[in-house]
Amino acid sequence: MGFKRMFNAVETHCGEPMRVVTSGIPTIPGNSVYEQSNWLKNNDDQFRKLMLREPRGYPPLCCNLIVPAKDPRAAAGYIIMEQTEYPMMSGGNTISVATALLETGMLPMKEPVTEFNLEAPAGLIGIKADCKNGKVTQVTFSNVPAFVVYLDKEIDVPHLGKVKVDVAWGGMFYVLIDVRQFEGLELVPENGKEIAKVSALCMKAAQEQLPVEHPDYPGIGITISELHGPTDNPDADWKSVNTVFTGDIDFEQPETWTGALDRCACGTGTCALMAAKHAKGELKTGEAFRREGLLGIIFTGHPVEETEIHGHKAIVPTIGGQAWIYGYSQYVLDETDPFPEGFTVGDIW
Repeated sequence: MGFKRMFNAVETHCGEPMRVVTSGIPTIPGNSVYEQSNWLKNNDDQFRKLMLREPRGYPPLCCNLIVPAKDPRAAAGYIIMEQTEYPMMSGGNTISVATALLETGMLPMKEPVTEFNLEAPAGLIGIKADCKNGKVTQVTFSNVPAFVVYLDKEIDVPHLGKVKVDVAWGGMFYVLIDVRQFEGLELVPENGKEIAKVSALCMKAAQEQLPVEHPDYPGIGITISELHGPTDNPDADWKSVNTVFTGDIDFEQPETWTGALDRCACGTGTCALMAAKHAKGELKTGEAFRREGLLGIIFTGHPVEETEIHGHKAIVPTIGGQAWIYGYSQYVLDETDPFPEGFTVGDIW
């Protein structure tokens, strides 16, 4: 057998599929997971493409690479990869990584609660995992501070008109759009194409009209949109759906007005939404916020305290949710494979 590359992975989901790669990458240079993530992006982006594109991946898939932590306070590090970027932080991926590490024995499990730190590109993330009979039943993590950059800003969106949005950081920059501005659009799976279209157009317009920059991570802009609104689920307080984009959006090319809807309740998106609601006085410090995702999965967040990030009023949020392991895989790249970076086809990409 002639293989150029070989990787082992734990397949998990929290609604959204989250691959956790545990081996196959040599030592990555860098003094932090943030530096390692940047090195991977600039020097071995083939790995991300192999994992996320066909035939090994598909549009909604996310991927994480387990690496030794650089911060001595952390038990492990992880690099997060999505279809068009290397996020600084991701809630669903964090929950999935913690679950995979504990349920496979890579980190020791202590029942009923296991507490440890992970190192994400965004920094140290505190983990509290509820465990029973060898199973992780809930992961709660302390996220990076979340803050608002724009509140109730009106933007001109081609093909849609004027739309009011918020922009907030929850580990990524989100443009937050109240779905009630679009008559008849409900956040249900069967409306997926219309949700993706509206999300794509709004995000592109926000990128062009609302410049942002994180004071600690230069060069990171708005990369995800989130449609949100009331829910009739008695176990949730609000419902929202993120769209992850798989390519460039062009206002003159309708075939680009699309993306993959997030199947989970999204931790960083929940944090961004909590920051906006807190800033508007709609969510109090310490109050629980149960956010329902597209498939009915619920993550519970709390703005546990207030802080400040380089002049921005911010909250320190926690997020709790559950992930499930659904498989173990080994992936290879044959030396004669004509698609060494995988491939995409315009029917679903």
